[in-house]
Amino acid sequence: MSASVAFLHGFAQALSALALYPEGHAARERALDAVYEKLRDLLAEAPRPTFSFLGDEVVYQDRPLRDLRAWDWSRRLAEIGIQRLRFDSSVSRDELEEFLDLVNARLAFKDVDSAEARPTRPSGIRYGLIGIEGQQERLDAAPTATIRFTLQEEAETVRWIHEELTQSGGLPLAEAEAVVRGLSVAMHGDQQLVLPLLRLREFDEYTTTHSINVSVLAMALAEWVGLGARDVRAFGVAGLMHDLGKVRVPADILNKAEKLTAEEREVMAAHPAEGAKIIIATEPDLDLAAVVAYEHHIMINGGGYPRLTYARECHAASRLVHVCDVYDALRTDRPYRDAWPSDKILAYIEERAGVEFDGEMAHAFTRMIREWEPAVTALEESDPLPEEPVSADSAPAG
Repeated sequence: MSASVAFLHGFAQALSALALYPEGHAARERALDAVYEKLRDLLAEAPRPTFSFLGDEVVYQDRPLRDLRAWDWSRRLAEIGIQRLRFDSSVSRDELEEFLDLVNARLAFKDVDSAEARPTRPSGIRYGLIGIEGQQERLDAAPTATIRFTLQEEAETVRWIHEELTQSGGLPLAEAEAVVRGLSVAMHGDQQLVLPLLRLREFDEYTTTHSINVSVLAMALAEWVGLGARDVRAFGVAGLMHDLGKVRVPADILNKAEKLTAEEREVMAAHPAEGAKIIIATEPDLDLAAVVAYEHHIMINGGGYPRLTYARECHAASRLVHVCDVYDALRTDRPYRDAWPSDKILAYIEERAGVEFDGEMAHAFTRMIREWEPAVTALEESDPLPEEPVSADSAPAG
């Protein structure tokens, strides 16, 4: 068992013990000694260990802890405002005890702000909502707290994933899943809804920017049509990976301003099959992402590419990602044309519903964009998200 997993198991056991036994009780002291020893082991491994609790997912530093998937305490901590938890090397046993008491008080809905109930804030422990900037992190952060996300780290990670694919042929799945979790948190920060869509800075960054935007739009549409959280994340991963095959397309073809030659079009049209091959070869469990990579350019009437030998219906995820893919492509400046305004794109999608796009998916997408228009935010990688996102009342339940 890794030190991080061992610590979190000890952390949960200590919370239970402190809730059951009064101060000074032998069982309470044993539980505190045990969890503090596990914390010291963890600090010997990393000077500032950091955990993120995202629903049923636990991330240690930047890696998901697969042994703790669906760990009940992750959701409970996130629900009381502890989405991120970091320990400094100076943390003492007394500070850990104070923090555990504070967590238990919050779990029991006690007034942790009252003079009698509020413990001294442990200085060696930082905790609170992910992405809160300019505020003291605290358990009882107000629901209107400003979330100040940027997508710089996610964009850099996607670029690194593409570089790894190009150089070593490996697909870093954990990093891709972490990007999707980060995008989901940015979209739903503090019960608000934002659709953060990156603006293209340079034409040669299109694949990175586009992959992130399609992932965001795919998760939003999946929620809009009522899918559960696990499916939403799976669609987000599929959206993020839908264009992986472009790592095998030469940059001079990807970014060419003039019309492609017949030979160049053939190279470009191979990227869906190449993307599916990459995913299947490196991550065989990602069958949904592989299917989407292969099918995302196939139209509902059989047009597009690659051409199917036998007519069949594409997967629902492919039909969903196809709409998101076209929307983001048309709203982005390209070397050969200017970006289209949103109204023009939505009119195009509606006009092509049942021909290029799945009719139900196309109409769901246009309704979503029109209703959530205040939440659509174009930003640079380093820009913070807006301080007044859409109200939680209009956010999706998923």
